[in-house]
Amino acid sequence: MPHHEQRISFTRAPDGTRLAYATHGSGYPLVRAAHWLTHLQYDWESPVWHPWLTELGRRFRMLRYDERGCGLSDWDVDDFSLDAWVDDLETVVDAAGYERFALLGMSQGAPVAIRYAVRHPERVSHLIIHGGYLLGWALRPMTDLERQERDALMTLMRIGWGRDNPTFRRLFTADFVPDGDDALLQAYDELMRRTTSPDNAVRFELAFGQLDVTQVAQEVMVPTLVMHLDNDQVISFSRGRHVAAAIPDVRFVQLHGRNHILQPRDEAWPEFLGQLERFIGTEAIDEPPNGQPLSARENQVLRLVGQGLSNQEIAARFGLSVRTIERHLSNVYVKFDLSGKSARAAAAAREVELRGRDRRP
Repeated sequence: MPHHEQRISFTRAPDGTRLAYATHGSGYPLVRAAHWLTHLQYDWESPVWHPWLTELGRRFRMLRYDERGCGLSDWDVDDFSLDAWVDDLETVVDAAGYERFALLGMSQGAPVAIRYAVRHPERVSHLIIHGGYLLGWALRPMTDLERQERDALMTLMRIGWGRDNPTFRRLFTADFVPDGDDALLQAYDELMRRTTSPDNAVRFELAFGQLDVTQVAQEVMVPTLVMHLDNDQVISFSRGRHVAAAIPDVRFVQLHGRNHILQPRDEAWPEFLGQLERFIGTEAIDEPPNGQPLSARENQVLRLVGQGLSNQEIAARFGLSVRTIERHLSNVYVKFDLSGKSARAAAAAREVELRGRDRRP
């Protein structure tokens, strides 16, 4: 979908904050959890995000939004917190009418996506985490020197963020796109200046430092793809491994490169797009009677239930925990509108019925 076909709309979060969201593209629905430094309108003009919007729109029906304090959403807001950000995601997908979708969490958007997926497993068909983390910088062990560097960074943000002279902002740019040419670095400088205020930039950074979804991640019940650059200059590769290790049903892909925000010239760019497309596109989906599709893993579990295997046997077959299998089955029961002691037998019967229907000429 071309730029001019993007549709921008507005809604309000539970606390009254106005949120801007936009849709474009066609295909399976993909929602990008909001993260720092976006501007729904300007992103199409900027070489930083334009390639992302173009390529994702060719593959998916994409929904994205500017988080509170950023872009076209309200800048003057009181609450910068994980709970508020998850509430915002809930508000936007409801306003846009997205019932079931793949969810992409990038960078700071990863904890938001993870928390949402745990809160609404029936709505998230696939969870994709790229360049993300579980634990904010302020909650990790730091040396005295690292704390001094962080304090200096905050001071520089307050002083130089909104100035026309990009010298201060270039310190951030050099980390986010270290392999970018001068034009890309200038574009990133402009993106930073346009997307939020100096005060909000500091507030964002402080709030990011307090994020913690280390325990929540263990409760994710949806198929998950985690991708991370092995030389990411903003979020270290080890953080990506921590994400993958915490989530039960996960596929981990190591990408090669340094740019936290991938660009078309990067070696990892086509691999990222290919992994994303295959993960979402090849997950077999059957339609239960209420129209909520089963994920590939839910289909696999249901087939084995239909074959008479116990939860322990299914867990052993996939190398997963029994608890994870129980979560998948709980999702299946919800989608088939089943409950009570007979739910397992009824789901198995539905599975046999669906398979028989598929074999009919």
